[in-house]
Amino acid sequence: MDKLLLWVSVLTSLPEAFAQKDLSRKVFLFPRESSTDHVNLITKLEKPLQNFTLCFRAYSDLSCGYSLFSYNTQGKDNELLIFKDRIGEYSLYIGRTRVTARVIEEFPTPVHICTSWESSTGIAEFWINGKPLVKKGLRQGYSVGANPKIVLGQEQDSYGGGFDKTQSFMGQIGDLYMWDSLLSPEEIQFVYQGSYSLNPTILNWQALNYEMKGYIVIKPLVWG
Repeated sequence: MDKLLLWVSVLTSLPEAFAQKDLSRKVFLFPRESSTDHVNLITKLEKPLQNFTLCFRAYSDLSCGYSLFSYNTQGKDNELLIFKDRIGEYSLYIGRTRVTARVIEEFPTPVHICTSWESSTGIAEFWINGKPLVKKGLRQGYSVGANPKIVLGQEQDSYGGGFDKTQSFMGQIGDLYMWDSLLSPEEIQFVYQGSYSLNPTILNWQALNYEMKGYIVIKPLVWG
C-alpha cells in the first residue's frame, strides 16, 4: 500500500512540461533568443523513413536564419532539418545535404509550411500557404534514420543538444503533423485549410507527446 501511494504521489507530481495532450488551437510560444529553450517531440519511430510529409504553422518576426524543425539520429546531425535562412527562403536538409526553395512572402506574417521527400526519386517539395514551390532533388535512395531526437526551437549539432542561440527560434509554432508517406496535393490543401483527419503516423498535434525545456509557454492560436 505504501508503494502504491508513493507511485501515485510521483505521478501526480510530474511537471506539466512532460505530457501527451491535444494541442488543437494552441501553440508553443518561444519568447526569447536562447541556447537552452526547446521542446522535445517524442515518437516511437523504429524503422528508417523512405518517405515523409511534415506540416505546421509558424509565426515569427525574425529576419535572420533559424531552425524550424530539427531531427537528429545517433552520430548524424542534420539528418532531417527544416531551416529558414532568410525571408522567403526555406531549406530542407536530408542526411546533411541541402536544397533550398524560394517564395515571395510578406513579413512578418503567419505561414503554413508543408514539406515532403521521397527516397525513390529524391524529390523534395515545399508548400507555403498552400502553394507549391519549385521541386528539388537530393539524396535519392537514402533512408532517414530511426530513433530520432526531434527538437523545436533549436538546431541540434549533436544528438539532442549542441544548440547555438543564433539559430534559435523566437515566435510561435502550432498545428504540427507528420506522416511516413507522401500526401497528395489535394490532401495538402485539406491540411492547409485545417482538416487533420488524415491519420498522422509520426507526430499528431491532437495527441502530442512532448517535453518542454526552459522558457516555453503554451498559448491559444489566434492567427491561424
